[in-house]
Amino acid sequence: MTRLEPTWEFWEILFSRDSDREETREFLTFKADRGRWELDRTRIYRDGRKKVRLRRKVYRIEKAM
Repeated sequence: MTRLEPTWEFWEILFSRDSDREETREFLTFKADRGRWELDRTRIYRDGRKKVRLRRKVYRIEKAM
């Protein structure tokens, strides 16, 4: 029996300084619920832009020989 380790898939999203906190929260919550994404990293720049990195596990299925 082969034990498969999960690998991670990442997705970086940039939010403009004009996007409000509630819109950002709703979008990230929707992606977490529907796409099984989880928050990996958040960065807020001095000018107000937000950069968010999401991640999710991806399991590779190998054929048994």
